[in-house]
Amino acid sequence: MPSIAGEDGRFGGELPPLSRFSDWCDRNFKWLLVAPAVVLIVALSVYPLLFSLWVSFVNYDFQIPGHAFVGFRNFEQVINDPVARWSLVLTAILSAANVVIEFLLGLALALAMVRDFPGRGLVMSVIIVPLFISPVIVGQAWALLLQRPFGPTDYVLGKIVGHDVTISWLSHSPWIYFSLIIADVWQWTPFMFVILLAGLTAIPPNLYEAAELDGVGAWQAFWSITLPYLRPMILLAVTFRLLDTIKLFDTIFIMTGGGPGTKTYTASFYLYTVGFSQFHLSQATAGSWIFLVLTAIMVGFLVRRLLRAEAE
Repeated sequence: MPSIAGEDGRFGGELPPLSRFSDWCDRNFKWLLVAPAVVLIVALSVYPLLFSLWVSFVNYDFQIPGHAFVGFRNFEQVINDPVARWSLVLTAILSAANVVIEFLLGLALALAMVRDFPGRGLVMSVIIVPLFISPVIVGQAWALLLQRPFGPTDYVLGKIVGHDVTISWLSHSPWIYFSLIIADVWQWTPFMFVILLAGLTAIPPNLYEAAELDGVGAWQAFWSITLPYLRPMILLAVTFRLLDTIKLFDTIFIMTGGGPGTKTYTASFYLYTVGFSQFHLSQATAGSWIFLVLTAIMVGFLVRRLLRAEAE
């Protein structure tokens, strides 16, 4: 009987559909493995980003029907809004103040804890506790501590200075800014402490021993040995904290609600208010893109400095 196999030895001259699919899967197996992650990234990141870019150029207002194209009008409204400009200034001031204070306190704690002593583990455990507390809880706790007339802060300060203290921490300038800085520093100084302590423990001890034999003092050794070796970790810690503190929202929402008036509007709080309280979603989206560009410029500068420090 004549064979019905094709020239390639397979029946019908080609593979059955199931075999062809199996062969295709074998050839593209590596792409199939990453396909779910790519789809997830596109669905959760790329699409919302492109959609937000479209929203920033149309009139996407919950109070007005339709989505008419308006060009750069939303960006102009944000740039000409004095509250938006103030929110950027306040974000920069609070971010700089928080990071500088947290760095100095974290470095001091790391230098104090780098040497072993009895109870060191217990002290370190207590220091890092604020890292595990939600910012909302931190804001509520400090609001209760600072709130007049029931908060104990003014009473304790009055006992220390010897006369009554009546500071309105959450309603008058400049005390509202001090309150926000205190709450943020209390929670995030342990973050700086952990990173800087890891950097200090990585410095070879023989460098300090050689410096001591050469008669180098502790202060000179700090400037000549500790800081140069610690520089990459310092830049890493500062970069991470800046990226986080410029998004400051939780504690402001709980402690001051953006008030009094708009005095404690940071960039995040301003965008939230415009988008979800005033329902001007297009203006809020345009402001988000402006904020994103400014943040990307700052991050690019810090990353270049960090890579340069690691190369050295």
